[in-house]
Amino acid sequence: MAALDGYCQHNDWLMERQKDLDDVKTFFQHYHYKTELVDICRQRHLPTHGTKAELCARLLASMTGQSECKTGSSPQQQHVTTKITLETPLTAFAFTETARSFFAAYFDVQHFHFTKTMAILRRQARSNPSLGLTVADLIEVYKNTQSKSSRDAFLARTTDEQSYEWNHFVHDFFKDPSTKQYQQRLKVAAVLWQIVKRSAKPKCYSPELLIAHHQDLVAFEHHGLRG
Repeated sequence: MAALDGYCQHNDWLMERQKDLDDVKTFFQHYHYKTELVDICRQRHLPTHGTKAELCARLLASMTGQSECKTGSSPQQQHVTTKITLETPLTAFAFTETARSFFAAYFDVQHFHFTKTMAILRRQARSNPSLGLTVADLIEVYKNTQSKSSRDAFLARTTDEQSYEWNHFVHDFFKDPSTKQYQQRLKVAAVLWQIVKRSAKPKCYSPELLIAHHQDLVAFEHHGLRG
């Protein structure tokens, strides 16, 4: 019964969120986890693969009645080349069977498997075309992240899309001298972040937020952190 109740509650939440989709502007002003976007895409019978940016683009296309759902956020990302060379820019590259065959031939293996580190580099190339990354860079990343330690080191330097805004929020929170009044600053920052991410406000820290929610934060610290 508990599992059924949980499913029903989750389904009710999705139905409520569906109502919000009628107001496209409001929907995209709010922060959403990738898992939430996947659920909404599934409810709207849309593909659920891709990055947060691709899911948002897909939802935006659906909500605004576009006939085709592009998965890129810029013209450079929408064009994918069918001919792959070492000089092919990653902004025009996709992980297709053609690409798989190219890498299998390059490394002289029968079966080639794309890696998470390759996907991250391609994502960086698309979000920042000025980097000028190419398939040659993709090969270097693949070769240099074969061991677990090298992969972990690479991933440690890479900001995950779901934690990017949170990390910057915490960084700016701790830079503000006013936050030193709280005994457990990280937990207080987390409380403030929960308020911000569910609002239409920019997903960043500002001293004004601390002032606006000061009484709530003091009460939380007194009852939640000391209790």
